[in-house]
Amino acid sequence: MLSSIEYQNIKEESVQGRYVVMEQIELILSRLPEEFTIEEIGYSVKNKSIKSVTVGGGSRKILMWSQMHGNESTTTKAVLDLLNFLQQDTQEVVEIKNKCTIKIIPILNPDGAFAYTRINANEVDLNRDAQNRSQPESVVLRKVYDSFKPNYCLNLHDQRTIFNVGNTNKPATVSFLAPAHDSERNISKSRAISMQLIVAMNEELQKVIPGQVGRYDDGFNSNCVGDAFQMLNTPTILFESGHYPEDYQREQTRKYIFISLVKVLGVISSNSVQEYKLKEYSKIPENGKLFFDILILNAEKLNSHIKTKKDIGILFKETLKGTNLEFVPYIDKMGDLKNNFFGHMTYDCEKEEELMNLNKLPFIDEILKNIV
Repeated sequence: MLSSIEYQNIKEESVQGRYVVMEQIELILSRLPEEFTIEEIGYSVKNKSIKSVTVGGGSRKILMWSQMHGNESTTTKAVLDLLNFLQQDTQEVVEIKNKCTIKIIPILNPDGAFAYTRINANEVDLNRDAQNRSQPESVVLRKVYDSFKPNYCLNLHDQRTIFNVGNTNKPATVSFLAPAHDSERNISKSRAISMQLIVAMNEELQKVIPGQVGRYDDGFNSNCVGDAFQMLNTPTILFESGHYPEDYQREQTRKYIFISLVKVLGVISSNSVQEYKLKEYSKIPENGKLFFDILILNAEKLNSHIKTKKDIGILFKETLKGTNLEFVPYIDKMGDLKNNFFGHMTYDCEKEEELMNLNKLPFIDEILKNIV
């Protein structure tokens, strides 16, 4: 596993934060050495170029794509770090490139990335378009899948700050899923391989973020791309980048996604997937949805309009203003929350110091106006 110092030498420092667009990616791709093959694989609804980068010459083919949802950029940053890693002259990198051919689509939905929205320019969720393929971006991905014929697929996403691990107060910093291939959620050969690869990545991540890895819900939907590719007997893994404490820009989380990518490539290149026990997959706790960005306890001490003992759960709405992303707070729930929910930031109004700190928040007056 890479040390923090080694990672800092590999991290693509030119791209940080949550707003990541195609123009940034194209600049980085233009600087890659000749062994990286850059292809224009299609166009978005608004005629933005969609590109792929391919490296390696091995028989084990791995396809990965990021920003299918335009506002889910953490894995894109990790992919850029991976491209830097794959330029290193180390035994591990040489082995990966000798045994594997890796094709990466850094941004599948460039229109959504530019607008910082989940959907594409036609307001379609591309991850619900696997069967109809009504959108040009969906057609691009399927054409690449059909022509490249991958042995493995990595479907790279972000998840909201609401997710925790199991019933614990640990955020789901990284979550994985081996998508189902049928409504009964049976374990096919390809799904079993997906599970074993997740076990390998979880084992690695527990060394650096113990208790902060979750398992995403495996409800079957053939319109989801991961399920669709699993139905075609290709081992497919869903990656979900989540919250790390005080890391709303997800610069820490990108590191853990990068570590996961390096691990899964290493396992595939060394053909060691069978070393990881299938039964360990189900031991990864399922995600809960028990977090607020801010949890205010005993809010009746804060606002005279609140006549009974109540707590307030606040979430942030990610709002693009120009090219800046702002986190705009809104009240999601009120009631007796303290025994059932957690806060990434928690303020108990019965504690004088916490009440003082809460009153210093720049948006608290606006929040209180919405309490009637």
